[in-house]
Amino acid sequence: MKYIMFEDFSGTAIPVIFPNRIDHAEMREQMPYTKALSAGYVTHGPEGFRCHGKSKALELQAGDGDAAIIGGKFEDAES
Repeated sequence: MKYIMFEDFSGTAIPVIFPNRIDHAEMREQMPYTKALSAGYVTHGPEGFRCHGKSKALELQAGDGDAAIIGGKFEDAES
């Protein structure tokens, strides 16, 4: 899966995860947030989420804390 990490209107990092067949640039055009922070690929395995790679079109790469942010959103959903 691909992802883009956006900054929402309150300054909070918000991940958007989408299928590989959709380009990063196409997804970026659909989102109302003004600032994209990072972008790349996300996988999930026995050790949790892993973010890697980059988006050439957006000139962004996976951020060091992105996997923790994405994992946190799933933990919040379970509560």
